[in-house]
Amino acid sequence: QVQLVESGGGLVQAGDSLRLSCAASERTFSTYAMGWFRQAPGKEREFVAAINWSGGVRYYADSVKGRFTISRDNAKMTVYLQMTSLKPEDTAVYYCAASEPYSSGSYYSRNKYDYWGQGTQVTVSS
Repeated sequence: QVQLVESGGGLVQAGDSLRLSCAASERTFSTYAMGWFRQAPGKEREFVAAINWSGGVRYYADSVKGRFTISRDNAKMTVYLQMTSLKPEDTAVYYCAASEPYSSGSYYSRNKYDYWGQGTQVTVSS
């Protein structure tokens, strides 16, 4: 079972940038699709971005398209979320998630992902 550890969260001002990292514990990381989700207080966990095993296909929520970039380094067993032009509404706990190679479902759905990290807080002040 893969362990996922997020890092890079913090308190920033609107318009700033931040890069989140998610390190995996298993070398099978390179076979997993990876996703980022976020959850704001009182709201459901929502999809942010996802990337397939090779990094060749990426998906984004409309709310972050053009501002966030997901990438991965399979040699380092790490997936990244580069966030720019941050807004107060981006404030949330950000979670990374891993999907087994044969997991079915949409990249946009929480149900596709088999493993989750503990989350990292991102707070954007206005």
